[in-house]
Amino acid sequence: MSRSIMRVIALANQKGGVGKTTTAINLGTALAAVGERVLIVDLDPQGNASTGLGIDQREHSTFDVLTGDASILDAKVATHVPRLSIIPATIDLMSFEREVGESSGKHYRLRDCFAELAASESDDARTTYVLIDCPPSLNLLTLNALAAADAVLVPLQCEFFALEGLAQLLSTVEEIRGRLNPKLRIHGVVLTMYDQRTSLSDQVVQDVRDVLGDKVYTTVIPRNVRVAESPSHGKPVLLYDYKCSGSQAYIQLASEVIERERRIKAA
Repeated sequence: MSRSIMRVIALANQKGGVGKTTTAINLGTALAAVGERVLIVDLDPQGNASTGLGIDQREHSTFDVLTGDASILDAKVATHVPRLSIIPATIDLMSFEREVGESSGKHYRLRDCFAELAASESDDARTTYVLIDCPPSLNLLTLNALAAADAVLVPLQCEFFALEGLAQLLSTVEEIRGRLNPKLRIHGVVLTMYDQRTSLSDQVVQDVRDVLGDKVYTTVIPRNVRVAESPSHGKPVLLYDYKCSGSQAYIQLASEVIERERRIKAA
């Protein structure tokens, strides 16, 4: 049986509150719903992706995996969503940079963990997508994510300062390509928290598309109260309210991600 290739996508933006975690949870759920086997790696010390998927007990965490105290298979936890698993995070991640110090290969800890995962999984249960929920900073955790990823997905909030800091992130991606990971590319930019009642949201969408062109996904994620409510119930919005506009937008985004993947593989 031929092996499916595991694709690793980092969700990154050094600005907080742009929808990284919400996108990781709901894009992962939508991909799993169409038959993909998805692993979310919670790399944010706040652990919001873990909580948002209803994971309370965390015997092992991403910190244990990165420091070698647990294997990635030991730390992998099934969620309520079929075919969706997560490596949960704890506040211990705050001390990761201090823990590894100047050790050799410190930028490649996560990449090595994924190689271990790919080598250990059976063909009938092979992970096809890994989504890394990065912290809102360009620290060693984010550098590990970018060094391990095939591509970066950038959530960008529809607000006045949307493009502020994006240039720095794109510059960092280019630097990582040169220093740590030559295969890294921008998968796409997804505009989040779109409010159709304001002309500002429309202007931001137009400005971002003018600057980034086809790097921007067609799908725009609306500001939606059901999306905001769902994490407090430990559920993706697709389970909390499948018919709401937020759920339908993430289903469309998953379709776009899969289509871009097909084009990448065909290139």
